[in-house]
Amino acid sequence: MKIGALEAGGTKMVMGVFQKDGTLIQQKTLPTQEPDITLPRILEFFQDQRVNALGIGSFGPLDLNADSPTYGSITSTPKLAWRNYPLVQALWAGLKIPCAIDTDVNAAVLAEATLGAARGLSSAVYVTVGTGIGGGVLVDGQLVHGLLHPEVGHILLRPHLNDPIPKGVCPYHDGCLEGLAAGPAIGARVQGDARLVLDQDPVFDIEAYYLAQMCVNLILIASPQRIILGGGVMERKALFPKVRKETVRLLSGYIQHSSILEGIEEYIVPADLFPISGLMGAYLLGRKAYEKERRV
Repeated sequence: MKIGALEAGGTKMVMGVFQKDGTLIQQKTLPTQEPDITLPRILEFFQDQRVNALGIGSFGPLDLNADSPTYGSITSTPKLAWRNYPLVQALWAGLKIPCAIDTDVNAAVLAEATLGAARGLSSAVYVTVGTGIGGGVLVDGQLVHGLLHPEVGHILLRPHLNDPIPKGVCPYHDGCLEGLAAGPAIGARVQGDARLVLDQDPVFDIEAYYLAQMCVNLILIASPQRIILGGGVMERKALFPKVRKETVRLLSGYIQHSSILEGIEEYIVPADLFPISGLMGAYLLGRKAYEKERRV
């Protein structure tokens, strides 16, 4: 028995095939092009692999209301070719196997809570910081959906006093997390490739200030047992001490818990499974869909 996993991203589609025990046995990556180009290639891969179920962690926003006629569709994405695209319906029509979908970051937090940095915990948040910013939220062992699903990347923040772009670069909002702290914002501040900037550059103090505001907001709203930071920007490990220190400063002693006061190094942590957190989460979604179908 084989479980298919699809991490559907704005720039690439990562496909994996897993044994039921979670062993990855095949992986392939495609560029994200228009649906009429991309979907046939995805279907061909999973048909050739003869998978028994498919889990999908996708960019969004998504319609995750199981009672909705457009369940599993990508909705108001800025990628116009994918706007209102019925992703799950298209995959099911081509494969005729159990399918399950969630956001790529919800898939990632599921994977980290099951197999990675939040293993054994019932509550966690995973935030990916890269070209964009997204966050997945797990509360009492359940992925959070609600009205839509968490959109952590677009929470509004206070600008840093020394920020040369205090409104950020988001086309939707002035002063949101993604517009202020994603990779393009860092690049705009240094007017170049941020990957070439030394860790000591003040631009990363500004970055840490915004990521710490995010952590404070998540702590006060969702009260997670752990915050996990992944994505390309967080591969710069020197950011973690800055974010932890600034988070404690901004909380100003309000949260009297040992995880904050004494164990912040174990509370705000890197992702154990990066760069395949989302793919592993998609596998877990697919395995759950398979098991649910077997019980019916």
